[in-house]
Order: sequence, then structure tokens, then C-alpha cells
Amino acid sequence: MVTIRSLIFVVWLYLSLAIFAVGMSPALLMPHRYALGVVKLWARFILFGLHGIAGVRIEFRGLEHRPVGPALVACKHQCMLDIIIPFVVLEDPCIIAKKELMSLPFFGWFAIKTKMISVDREAHAKALKDMIRQTRARAAEGRQIWIFPEGTRAEPGTPPDYKPGVMALYRELGGPCWPVATNAGVHWPPHGFRRYPGTIVYEFLPRIEAGLKRPDFMAELEARIETASDALLLPRA
Repeated sequence: MVTIRSLIFVVWLYLSLAIFAVGMSPALLMPHRYALGVVKLWARFILFGLHGIAGVRIEFRGLEHRPVGPALVACKHQCMLDIIIPFVVLEDPCIIAKKELMSLPFFGWFAIKTKMISVDREAHAKALKDMIRQTRARAAEGRQIWIFPEGTRAEPGTPPDYKPGVMALYRELGGPCWPVATNAGVHWPPHGFRRYPGTIVYEFLPRIEAGLKRPDFMAELEARIETASDALLLPRA
């Protein structure tokens, strides 16, 4: 049954890309807020299907810690859903994503229109400089920058590998960083098409204040995200 429901959801997911791309394409010619509104509508459409078809519901915790206005948000990355969630829970999110995603139908078109931050991971030092430049511009517009500190999806419970990019943005923006933990990979694995029924949690944690030195910031960020994410893997008492 999980396999059948998962296959139906995958069809729902990619068919929705085509439907929204065609039906909502006039928004690509409109101001930012209209294009962003389409992406937000699509994100909720996906969550509706995820729950109704695959039996996976979403729970948000720690919303009292959710940032408003310009912010740097660092989220654990376990699956594609992590890229969709910011459009449900944040006011004006800006995702830092790999360059390849920009070529996807609908997602890529609207990502370019809404000025998501594209990173060419093969460019190394140049990629970091370009990411910083784009992030400064988006933060100046009052947006919430959503970054995955590990840079790629990881299986739940695997040893973390935090990259220096998040520290570069923390230093350049000169503000706090909001960590986000999740157990998403348990129900939406990083690889494969199966979606397993249950509850995916995204938990906003207390912010890390500005001004920490690199070793202290990286250690604090990793400790908070990994401890909270690991806790979400355990059954609730």
C-alpha cells in the first residue's frame, strides 16, 4: 500500500508542476509578490496531497522563534520537502539552492523570477563569493535567507558535515541565525520515491545571536540542529 500511495503522490507532485507552470505562468510577468504567491499556493497544494494521498502530515514547532524581516535561517536538509516548506511558513523566503534546480519546469522558472539564490557548487571559491553577493542583495530586500548548512541531503541519523558557507553568510550579514531541525527524511527519504505515513516536524529553535567567532558559531549551530533533529527521531513520551 505504501508503494501504491507513494507512486500516486509522485504523480501528484510532478503533475502539479506542469499544471501550475502553465496555468499560473502569467504571474511570471507580474511583480515579485504575485509570483511568490503562486509558489506559496503550490507549496500548500503539495502538503495537501502529501497528507491526503501518502498519509504524511506536517507539524511546525517553535513558531515563536520564527524570524520576521531579513534573517538567516539554517535548516537540516533531508529531502526535497525542505525546499518547499519555507514557502508555507515564512513571509518572503529566499532559498539557497544548487544551480541544477533552476532548470526544472515551474520550480526553476519561478525560482528565477522570485530571485532565489543559485549556487554552482563546481565553482568553489567563486561560488562562495557569488552566494554572498546574492545574499546581501536579497537580505537588503527584507527577505528570509534559507540555507542548508550541509549543502546536500543526508539520511536521518548520519554524521553531519557542515560546510563553511553558512559561516560566511553569518559573518557578512552581521545578524543572528535561526536554526531549524527536522525529521523529514524518516517519512520522505532523501532517495527513492516511497513516502511513509506519519508526522514530519519542522522545529524553529532559539536564534544564535550575532558576533560569534567561527569555531563557536559552527559548533553551536551544529549542536543545536543535530541535537533537536535527533530528538525528533525518537517516539514522543
